[in-house]
Amino acid sequence: MPRLSPFKNILIWLVVLAGLAFALPNLLSREQLADWPTWLPHRQVPLGLDLRGGSHIVLKVSREDIVAERLQSTIDTIADALRQADIRYTGLSGSGQGLQFRLRDATKAPAARDALKALVAPVRQGGLFGNSIQELVYEESATSDTLRLRLTDEGIDLRVSDAVAQSVEVVHRRVGEVIAVVPIIERRGGDRLSVQVPGLDEPQRLKDLLGQRGDVALKWLDSSMPAQQAVDTRPPAGSEVLYSLDDPPIPYLVERRAFAAAPDFVEAQPGFDPATSEPVVNARIAAGAAARVAPFLQSDPRKQFAIVLDGQVISTSVLDGALSGDTVRISGNLSEDGANDLAALMRAGPLPVSLTVIEERTVGPEDGADAVANGLTAGLIAAIAVAACMIGFYGFFGVVAVIAVIVNVVLIIAVLSVTGATLTLPGIAGIILTIGIAVDSNVLIYERLREEARTSGKPLRRALDDGFERVLRSIVDANLTIFIAGAILLYLGSGAIRGFAVTLAIGSVTTILTAHSLTRRLIRGWYRRRLPQRLPRGIRTGFFSRADFRFMAIRNPVFILMTALSLASLVLLTSLGLNMGADFRGGSVIELRARTGVADGADIRARLDELNLGDVQVEELGSARDVLVRIPSQEAGDNAEQTAVGLVRSELEDQYVFRRVEVVGPGVSGELTRAGSLAVAAAVLAVLLYVWLRFGRRFAVGAIVATLHDVLLTLGFLVLTGIEFNLASIAALLTIVCYSLSDTMVIYDRVRENLVRYRRMPLSVLIDTSINQTLSRTVLTAVTTLLALVALYLFGGSGLVQSFSATLIFGVLVGTVSSIYVAGPLLILFNRRNNRLGGTQDPAEPDASSETEAKGAV
Repeated sequence: MPRLSPFKNILIWLVVLAGLAFALPNLLSREQLADWPTWLPHRQVPLGLDLRGGSHIVLKVSREDIVAERLQSTIDTIADALRQADIRYTGLSGSGQGLQFRLRDATKAPAARDALKALVAPVRQGGLFGNSIQELVYEESATSDTLRLRLTDEGIDLRVSDAVAQSVEVVHRRVGEVIAVVPIIERRGGDRLSVQVPGLDEPQRLKDLLGQRGDVALKWLDSSMPAQQAVDTRPPAGSEVLYSLDDPPIPYLVERRAFAAAPDFVEAQPGFDPATSEPVVNARIAAGAAARVAPFLQSDPRKQFAIVLDGQVISTSVLDGALSGDTVRISGNLSEDGANDLAALMRAGPLPVSLTVIEERTVGPEDGADAVANGLTAGLIAAIAVAACMIGFYGFFGVVAVIAVIVNVVLIIAVLSVTGATLTLPGIAGIILTIGIAVDSNVLIYERLREEARTSGKPLRRALDDGFERVLRSIVDANLTIFIAGAILLYLGSGAIRGFAVTLAIGSVTTILTAHSLTRRLIRGWYRRRLPQRLPRGIRTGFFSRADFRFMAIRNPVFILMTALSLASLVLLTSLGLNMGADFRGGSVIELRARTGVADGADIRARLDELNLGDVQVEELGSARDVLVRIPSQEAGDNAEQTAVGLVRSELEDQYVFRRVEVVGPGVSGELTRAGSLAVAAAVLAVLLYVWLRFGRRFAVGAIVATLHDVLLTLGFLVLTGIEFNLASIAALLTIVCYSLSDTMVIYDRVRENLVRYRRMPLSVLIDTSINQTLSRTVLTAVTTLLALVALYLFGGSGLVQSFSATLIFGVLVGTVSSIYVAGPLLILFNRRNNRLGGTQDPAEPDASSETEAKGAV
């Protein structure tokens, strides 16, 4: 073989060594890493919550609440401004984002506008160099004595964004107060934030903690009239009616203004009442608030006040019984955890606006450990099966392929470690699939080397070099399409799609590096040491060389059959529809394990039917101890979904462990549907555009039709089997698209090459020749990929991974068949023979002209 560039050699081996160094810390425990030399890498791959357990909660700032609060505060500010300007008005009220009032003296309109000048003045957005926006603008009114104003959408957007930014800090403080784990809190979009807490086994406490605004205030009770009278008539000016947390709630008449609000609480600690031993919160108030209370403590020590949390009365107390110096004792039938959480709320401060839990994905630590064990087991079995297959077919070259695949996986782990990208359960599935794809690249190489060495008549070293050069294009084509799909999924997808896309995109790059560059250098080393005259005898795919199958002879009946199956799948899809999971239709999925004995599905169903949650489904899952409960969307807002899960938890948690909980609100499910559809459409279009540019119009149309056929049949398979269609299913469909295209492109690449080589051969014979020449690659790639997927199906765990791998197994089988019996006949249908890629001929190819010569090349 010709001498390779020393620089490239050094670079390749440096990359391999760096990969080993960065991946090595993942084999060590944290205690062992503590003693690791500081100059060596220490970062490990961060595991997703589905592998280590924990909760992922998405919270949403309610735009409606922001509008309502902003409208009320604007009304109060307008009232104060007009009062200070001595301008009389009437009918100050608002609705939606608009408000209005009428001046008693129409001539005061200019003075009123002048008094409100500060409210309608532009506000700078984004700091000193940001754009200016108006939060409040005037609207035209029918009469001169009426002023109308409107809160602008831009102003509300600014308030929502500010509320999310402030909420991030408050949520971080709250979680840190009660959970000894560093949370991962990120903004998502304009009105949301996601909270991930690894290792959490009390998700309900976290949701309760984050679902409260935490606005604690102390307000005087108004004794001027009974509370019920205020409810029946009208509260006095400056007072309002608030209700307790009791069932039924008790009304209290309290003053609107608090004598101690959230900013006045300097410190708060849980404790116990010395008289009753009940849990309480001892809160220290600021000097200003203490000074406001001091006169009442002297003049009316028995004055009563209400302790208000988020607009509801927790309890009432007597001043001298609850206040000691600058410390207020807050009580009210609190549990010990309740006192701890209330103290944490007060220390962290209130949220600027209430947050609603719109999505929850919780995995118990035990389930996460099982997922890791299952993933490693499936990966190990898949690797052993693939390695045995490769060594069995290729002998020494198979050992080289196994080394290249191992290095490939090591590099994926290294990249995940360096970048901090999270490894999830779908990500493990992506790695296992990458093993199959990497083997495909090695099979392409070996079959091309075998063909060059057998038919070219060149010295072995020249045949090896030419084989590597010719096969590079096919390897890049196959892996680049996967990279395009993975990159777009990573950018547009979410959840399981992103976890799968990360490892798939990384694996496509590392596969090109290891399958071509590393394998070439390993084989070069073998050649330089042995100086052989022929390929190793361990290559046992020679029987494919004698293959002369006339696939196109039966193309019409098979093509008609495949078309009929596609149409049948389309009919099934439109008539029966897919079994949409919670990701796309909302609702909850709960995985339960019986604490003792076996799970009683009938009893669970009967108990949940009494909760009136709709058509609850209970399915067996894996062992007799495990069941899966599906709760339909409650269709009453995101809070209703959380309420439903809370009811199920309170009903079953005494007998069952909640191993996994997924809750998707109706708003999120719609967004996931749109985002998933957009991600798949964008990825497919990008891949097909690449095929179009790379192979030309007619080849691209053939590839598109064959791919659509595979997708339709896979969707029909999902309809018939009833497998749940979720985010992972979208990732599976896109993988099938990439696999099908890869299979088709390998054959099309050979067809295009043979169009130049055998100019007078009938097109049907030429296509048969091309398929036979690549048949070894087609069969071996399908076998090794199926081995990996079957291992994933059998040993990767139940539920998500099993349905994911079952979909891929079917897709690989269909894609393999369609690359022959759909893609091939389509070229004949399009009469591709008439277009010889511009009529050019590759000067490196011989100008043969007979079918006999073609058979000799098979």
